[in-house]
Amino acid sequence: MKLIAADWSAPKNIRAITTTRLGGYSVGPYAGLNLGDHVDDAPKSVIKNRRQLVQKLDLIKPPQWLNQVHGTEVIKAAGDGKTKQADACWTDEKGQSCIVMTADCLPVFYADQQGSRVAVAHAGWRGLADGVLEQTLKVFPDPSKVVVWLGPAIGQQAFEVGNEVREQFCDLLAESAVAFVPSVNQGKWLADIYQLARLRLNRAGVSEISGGSHCTATESELFYSYRRDGVTGRMASVIWIS
Repeated sequence: MKLIAADWSAPKNIRAITTTRLGGYSVGPYAGLNLGDHVDDAPKSVIKNRRQLVQKLDLIKPPQWLNQVHGTEVIKAAGDGKTKQADACWTDEKGQSCIVMTADCLPVFYADQQGSRVAVAHAGWRGLADGVLEQTLKVFPDPSKVVVWLGPAIGQQAFEVGNEVREQFCDLLAESAVAFVPSVNQGKWLADIYQLARLRLNRAGVSEISGGSHCTATESELFYSYRRDGVTGRMASVIWIS
């Protein structure tokens, strides 16, 4: 199992990682450590993969798994083993892990400078445009004292969108225009989801943002990518207070 640890300035008691596809028990198009139970992978393989992750991270409470719907709902993580419908979760309880799953969408990690509260959000372009990052930020009393890490997502060179997507972002925040460059395909644009997230977070009061160097679509050995493969697995982004 290969994990990518957050490279950020969060306090030392904050643990934050994103899985890769390396390791695990899944086969075929899901080969490796698929943690998504909604992608038609063999249920037994997913259960074994999730169990392996929990053991590897030495999690002391059941993780908060989500049923993600590309919305803006944010919930507080609970250690009851139940999957909740939301696209972000947070906790201030030691040992309670929060998880989102992605395969091109952007996982966004949050921590306060005191190391007392954390969150993670799933941001596809729809959720990003609708404000899932700002909604998640609301669980922190002071956005200026929050640090953020942008986990692995699709890179600009692989993220082609239509003009309607560009217009939606630019209508909400004019500065978003800098995150789009023309594609070779007429009427299409290459979108920088990392830059779009930074712009939205900056406007909301967050100044300390790191990460954003991977591309899930082109780094095929490391990551699942829905845009690249269609039928594929999911990585997990996990954060907790140790």
